Amino acid sequence: MTGSTLLPRDVLSLARLAEMVAREAGKILLGGFNKRFAITYKGRINPVTEFDLKSERYIISTIKKKYPNHDFLAEEATSKSSPSSHRWIIDPLDGTVNYAHGFPVFCVSIAFEYKGNVVLGVVFDPIHKELFTAVRGKGAFLNGKRIRVSSEKKLERSMIATGFAYDVGSATRNNIGYFGRMVKRAQAVRRPGSAALDACWVACGRFDGFWELRLHPWDTAAAHLILLEAGGIITKMSGRPYSIYDGEMVASNGRIHASMLRVLKPGSTKRI
Repeated sequence: MTGSTLLPRDVLSLARLAEMVAREAGKILLGGFNKRFAITYKGRINPVTEFDLKSERYIISTIKKKYPNHDFLAEEATSKSSPSSHRWIIDPLDGTVNYAHGFPVFCVSIAFEYKGNVVLGVVFDPIHKELFTAVRGKGAFLNGKRIRVSSEKKLERSMIATGFAYDVGSATRNNIGYFGRMVKRAQAVRRPGSAALDACWVACGRFDGFWELRLHPWDTAAAHLILLEAGGIITKMSGRPYSIYDGEMVASNGRIHASMLRVLKPGSTKRI
């Protein structure tokens, strides 16, 4: 699955650029962290800080200087997509609510999609100075050292991560019921507030699994490749194949995946 996709000839140059840009965008975020800044809202509880926008402007402008013909799919950009075969998928600040409250769990996520397939992913956590990287078929790394998923086989000994969408208070199908089921079965369930970091932390073995509903491509494009290259498994909640354009994701070390799917089996869609 990870080795058959055609790679662009300059994929390593693209990866080096993504790593550099992610680190510099992280510096921008650190420059505003725990300080006063402007916040606007896209929804009742869906904030955008001025540093989301500063980070995104920096990332896109820097990449465009080297690759002016590439396309961009980014969380805060007004133009979401085009038919380009070379596309960057960007979340300039994943964990905006955390960032706005001074809670130190957030990251920059940058992926590159080539002819419809994500072929490289970079996630940078500037607080802990952790850079997660992957090129399709080449393995996953944390600060240059190869990472692998955990070896835990039992759900009751597993620590699982999840998250809640901004429309959790109004969506007919939300994550509250699934959370109630999982917290009774797993050893622990955590809600850090950054889907990209949740998936990366499964990739390096800190979590054994992760699930979430109502995700966007920029939330998971980079991290899902990192997790796959670290030996993990990702499906939809039904167990069917996953795409970054699906709104739901179940990710694990592979060993507990069937157990997670049994707990998260779709069926109860009533609002909790």
